[in-house]
Amino acid sequence: MAKRKTKSATIRITLVRSPIGYSERQKRTLAALGLRKMNQTVEKADSPVVRGMINRVSHLVSVEE
Repeated sequence: MAKRKTKSATIRITLVRSPIGYSERQKRTLAALGLRKMNQTVEKADSPVVRGMINRVSHLVSVEE
């Protein structure tokens, strides 16, 4: 399988809704993304792993490419 060569694209992820009242699994996903406080923004490398994590908590975060 050939690997794609792309420049290191990053994604900006912002926590826009509180995880209070949501499952522990979703809270752990946010922690793994590095999000702890409301309106906190982190930059992550664009990868399928990060995209999958974002997909799990898409109702709590905002994503900018």
